[in-house]
Amino acid sequence: MNATERVAQLREEIARHNRAYYVEDAPLIPDADYDDLVRELRALEAAHPELRRLDSVTESVGASVATTPFAPVVHAEPMLSLDNVFSLEELEAWGARSARALGTEPGAVRFAVEPKIDGLALSIVYRDGALTRAATRGDGRVGEDVTANVRTIPNVPATLADAPRRVEVRGEVFLAPEDFVALNERQRALGEREFANPRNAAAGSLRQKDPTVTASRPLSFLAYQLVGEIEGRFTTHTETLSRLAEWGFLVAPETRRVEGVAAMVERSTWFEDHRHDLAYQIDGIVIKLDDLAERARLGSTSRAPRWAIARKLPPEERTTRLVAIEVSIGRTGRATPYAVLEPVTIAGSTVALATLHNEDQVALKDVRPGDLVIVRKAGDVIPEVVGPVAEPGRRRARAWRFPQRCPECAAPLVRRAGESDTYCVNPHCPAQLLQQIVHFCSRTALDIEGFGEQRVGQLIEAGLVHDVADLFDLDPEAIASLEGLGELSARQLVAAARAARAAPLSRVLVGLGIRHVGPVAARLLARRFGDVDALASAPLEALEAVEGVGPVIAGSVHLYFREPETLERITRLKAAGLTLREGSGEAPVAATLAGRAVVVTGTVVGYSREAAEAAIQARGGTAPGSVSKKTYCVVVGEAPGAAKVRRAEELGVPRIDAGQFETLLETGAWTTTLP
Repeated sequence: MNATERVAQLREEIARHNRAYYVEDAPLIPDADYDDLVRELRALEAAHPELRRLDSVTESVGASVATTPFAPVVHAEPMLSLDNVFSLEELEAWGARSARALGTEPGAVRFAVEPKIDGLALSIVYRDGALTRAATRGDGRVGEDVTANVRTIPNVPATLADAPRRVEVRGEVFLAPEDFVALNERQRALGEREFANPRNAAAGSLRQKDPTVTASRPLSFLAYQLVGEIEGRFTTHTETLSRLAEWGFLVAPETRRVEGVAAMVERSTWFEDHRHDLAYQIDGIVIKLDDLAERARLGSTSRAPRWAIARKLPPEERTTRLVAIEVSIGRTGRATPYAVLEPVTIAGSTVALATLHNEDQVALKDVRPGDLVIVRKAGDVIPEVVGPVAEPGRRRARAWRFPQRCPECAAPLVRRAGESDTYCVNPHCPAQLLQQIVHFCSRTALDIEGFGEQRVGQLIEAGLVHDVADLFDLDPEAIASLEGLGELSARQLVAAARAARAAPLSRVLVGLGIRHVGPVAARLLARRFGDVDALASAPLEALEAVEGVGPVIAGSVHLYFREPETLERITRLKAAGLTLREGSGEAPVAATLAGRAVVVTGTVVGYSREAAEAAIQARGGTAPGSVSKKTYCVVVGEAPGAAKVRRAEELGVPRIDAGQFETLLETGAWTTTLP
């Protein structure tokens, strides 16, 4: 394919994606893949100037609204797009160019650094202080009249006090992550289509013909720009943001004014570190010159201002080819389908495998080997396949069927009535044994260093380990003979295992993998009964009587300790030298937070995030990652997550300074709350 043909193909494809994204609110591919198409087209147009056209999609903003059901609105000032950069080096270069264009030093330019909300751009016009017109961006010149719907958004002021005769407020309509989850739960309950992401949900909710439908959706509006009759009233962008906040608009509290290119680049990295702590979904950072006169000097191109730039964050969704669907067997025998992918970089790391959850999810998403699929990886979350990408004209493979036998031991795979999961029913399945031992050695259990999945698999294959009890009676000479290991490594493995014999009973209970028993329940049970014999012989009524345990956990524990295999394992662990008593290896602490959920956000001096959560759990509490009505309190450290603090304020959950964390642990209470 020559350059002319490829340019024509790219223009057609990008136009199709623009319509799907801006008009139909149903994007076909992730933003990052769309950006790749636009970059390729721009590169070809730059290399072949004779192929450039004024009506090229690289010169346009959004998509035409000619065929939408809403009345057209001509914007008084075009709603331009933003040019993008994708690295800190590109951002620094843009800052340096801006300084040169202004004839000043890079360290003297003042910038406003703010989040790039992944929502729907909106313009709201006020005349004599009253809301008179609201319109979408459209193609930047003509948008859609959505005034009636915007009036239903709770945080959009109907009137402005002491406002110019005509003023225009620009910003983004969005759905907070928690509101998006709640909306999809409601859609499922009603048997209606779920939304793919918050941006689509916000756009679809705003473009309802019936405003009462829009009113039923939890939409929010964030203001980021003030235009219109503002000359002489303001000299900087941050002044306009302050005025917007005074009028009652939500303005991103994370926005900062910084001086110098270096400070601007550094501030942009803060958003990358905290993108999942904010009250809205973002896909980048917007940097603007703060001085309005300097903005006027730099001006704009036909599609984007020269005084602003967007730094796109590493994408959390990409498309790639689904090579195969395989099944893995976990420590409980659960058979989980997963996708084998052509490797793709997502959120800064290479992804070659992604979860498909269970049989029903594979059928619901209708993904098949050979499909082009969207893969999502958000933060530390396990990568997952979102769904297939339509490829007109391409023949798909047959629908995937769940295997009937375990891929490891060939035993039957059974799906229990009323459950969505499928299990290998062979208790001697080698895959289950591997995962059981890896879990037993993990940080949440006995924390035995050196026993990762590869090493444990090697020990099992060599016949040195058949059960967790074998870990404490390993022969260093036999280990040293294995490939990749020597005498020193063998001694270190044996020493780590033997040191773990002093682990408290609660950690051993976690390591044994008793169904429904996590770290909190394990500690409550271990403190109540003291040693494994008392726990094993406890009647069901006594287990249910333990505060914070409940009948489900009690029933699971009671059944576990009545299985012959369990009693044999406990006997072997005792013979290997484990004490199986609580308090051995760590000082007992009072259950000051029993049954209470404590959320920690930000940095707490003297504690890592894991250590703070462990301290809460050691006192009988839980440390969830989100704030709810059931949250006991929120500990606010340095650089806290804005979304969690905001949610605590909305729900009236007490917020306490991190300096009172120790008091909270010791007494379960605090002296003062944050204002």
